[in-house]
Amino acid sequence: MMFVRTAGERDLAAVRALLVETWHATYDSIYGADKVTEITDEWHSIASLKARLTRPNSEFLVADDGKRIGGMAFAAATTDAKIVMLNQLYVHPTCQRQGIGQALLEEVEASFPEARTLRVEVEEANAPAVAFYGSKGFLPAGTTADCGGGSGLPALIFEKTIG
Repeated sequence: MMFVRTAGERDLAAVRALLVETWHATYDSIYGADKVTEITDEWHSIASLKARLTRPNSEFLVADDGKRIGGMAFAAATTDAKIVMLNQLYVHPTCQRQGIGQALLEEVEASFPEARTLRVEVEEANAPAVAFYGSKGFLPAGTTADCGGGSGLPALIFEKTIG
């Protein structure tokens, strides 16, 4: 059983390992392994994860069974407090389809009581993620040419009404 809790500094190495493995499993066939390594070295470095722990108006969560971290999520309020950006929600390939993504998503929603919109950017070729967000009530809200800001990768934008 995985429990969702706030991430701490002692979780960062495990979170990085989870992200690197999950990104390679998800995106190697889309972007190629070299590009995935380049992105994970930058976006999922210990330093960049550590910076998120102290970011204001944000929530950094992990799903933990006491032995391993099976999933993580990071969300932050935008300049408009009513709109929250779900920057990351990843579940390890061996832990998927067990309700962990759903549990992380519910905790993100509960963490921003003033918010009315939860927004996420999804790589169009990542069919499991597109299906996941669709099944959780997210609706298409446009596209971006620069997923995450600075990647230069196109993505779909989905939004869900919350609160």
